[in-house]
Amino acid sequence: MRTFGVEEELLIVDPGSGEPLALADALLAGHRVAADDLPVDPDGHHAGNLRDYDDEMGLSAELKLEQIETQTRPCLDHGGLLEQIRAGRALADQAARKHGARVAALATSPLASTSHTTPDPRYARMLERFGLTAQEQLTCGFHVHTFIESPEEGVAVLDRIRDKLAVLTALSANSPFWNGVPTGFESYRTQAWNRWPTAGPAGMYGTYPAYRRVVTRLLETGVMLDEGMLYFDARLSRHHPTVEVRVADVCLRAEDAALIAVLVRALVESAGREWREDVDPAPVPTVLLRMASWQASSEGLSGELLDFGNFRPAPAADVARSLVDYLAPVLKEQGELALARQGVEDIIARGTGAAEQRLVRGKALVAQPDDLGLGAVVKHAVRVTMRDALDLSEVEAVPELLRVRQS
Repeated sequence: MRTFGVEEELLIVDPGSGEPLALADALLAGHRVAADDLPVDPDGHHAGNLRDYDDEMGLSAELKLEQIETQTRPCLDHGGLLEQIRAGRALADQAARKHGARVAALATSPLASTSHTTPDPRYARMLERFGLTAQEQLTCGFHVHTFIESPEEGVAVLDRIRDKLAVLTALSANSPFWNGVPTGFESYRTQAWNRWPTAGPAGMYGTYPAYRRVVTRLLETGVMLDEGMLYFDARLSRHHPTVEVRVADVCLRAEDAALIAVLVRALVESAGREWREDVDPAPVPTVLLRMASWQASSEGLSGELLDFGNFRPAPAADVARSLVDYLAPVLKEQGELALARQGVEDIIARGTGAAEQRLVRGKALVAQPDDLGLGAVVKHAVRVTMRDALDLSEVEAVPELLRVRQS
């Protein structure tokens, strides 16, 4: 079985009002490390001071001070990964509580706020170069890394999973609000994120040299600052022997996050087998993939998706089930078919994180009209984010909220 691991970006929030708080540098206690620029040790893991990373998990800074990223170590099974996801959330929340804050697995902030860019020369250049796109980019994603045997296999995988990734966007949709208003989207993070010039679905490469030529040509345009800004829906990791799938919102529930990771690993394994068996990838035009991504962002599981077989509209629940059916041979071999089927059915039955956010807001609108019920959404998200999280240690309560930036 291939190893896999994940990165989760979490919002740092005021537990009272629900507003995002620019506290990441305080949480990391002066050990700010950009997630894209982490050094790598000989074993392929993030290297650094032990105060930054322990043996099981890590925290790092991201573009905005209102967010913090957790990373798991490589795992072999669903249970081990779920435990690490919960432990990472507990670690981040423990750090936040020391400053009177909490963390919430929300892909965008329901409440309007002015975000603050992490003090880092690279991020400063991004802010200068990309203006409002970088200034407003307070979005939290969920990235899944799956082991590959070689870059050649990795490119073959990229070519063969690209037509199915929009289903993962729909299953993970968890960002219906932006700047204090309903957006009309289930995953508005996808819309905001795709404003970057290299974000979204990519074309087919065919070979690893062809993939590298695309990267080189993109760098030669002078639009990207560096290779870390290759923000495609899926890419080869720069630091690890993995394919990195980046289409998902951070999931409200840890069990949904682990499910997405299991589906990604099965996609990678299925694609690797097709490559070895000389099964050609489906030659789907990139413009259709963009349409499927937009539809998934708009509808989540509440309406129709574009079926990855024919790219015509079909009930979203049926398309999600079809993905599990397609992956069933690999999932069965890995002992994960039953949990994958049940996990997808659970999301279909109760709704995505976006649906849950809207439901909580609807109930709170009458009681909390001042913030349009959005504060209640964040408070609910904090509770669900930390449900079943590991209790790492007791953290002393902070009597007065520490705000390092208020404007």
